[in-house]
Amino acid sequence: MIQPSLKDLGRGFAEPAVCSQTVFRQALDALSLPGRLQFLDLSGPMQSMQAPQNAHPAAAALLLALLDQDCKLWLSSGFDASDAATWLRFHTGCTLVADSKEADFIWVAYPSEMPAFEQLAQGTAEYPEQSATCVVQVMGLATSDQAGGWSISGPGINDTRHLHIEGVAPEFTAQRRASQAHSPCGVDFIFTHGVSLVGLPRSTLIKD
Repeated sequence: MIQPSLKDLGRGFAEPAVCSQTVFRQALDALSLPGRLQFLDLSGPMQSMQAPQNAHPAAAALLLALLDQDCKLWLSSGFDASDAATWLRFHTGCTLVADSKEADFIWVAYPSEMPAFEQLAQGTAEYPEQSATCVVQVMGLATSDQAGGWSISGPGINDTRHLHIEGVAPEFTAQRRASQAHSPCGVDFIFTHGVSLVGLPRSTLIKD
């Protein structure tokens, strides 16, 4: 993983409090309204943010808003040639970990690098909130009321919604269904593409 000089690091939020609150609200919307696309507005206070190499702007902004000095972060190998780790440590104070099971947040550069579910913190029956939030950059996102892609249902969804995510391995849905047998434990996912994002909380049911 590269270690750039701090003077060469990209800028974070010009107005950290305002930008973090805005992004945090969109993250909450994404997880409370699964399958509904959210779009970050980079024309306002967030326009000065300079995302690291190999980073989607939406993913970078999410982690910039969600991480702090008490958070542990795991990065996939797609960020090995990026300044993503140094950028986030500098702007948020987070701790980087080598073991994905120890991480509060997972940042995946490419869907093929997503750890297996058993390699992610899923909380316990007593403390289900001690689970990972996984931010995964994908090749495309789309939602519709028409058939195709994943059919998702559950809290926050009226009847069903159809979610199209490009690049995620076919076995993802089976692994996720298996993990849901241990509810309320589980992993919350946020998928990003460019400036768009969509949430898939542990409570959402998926049919291929």
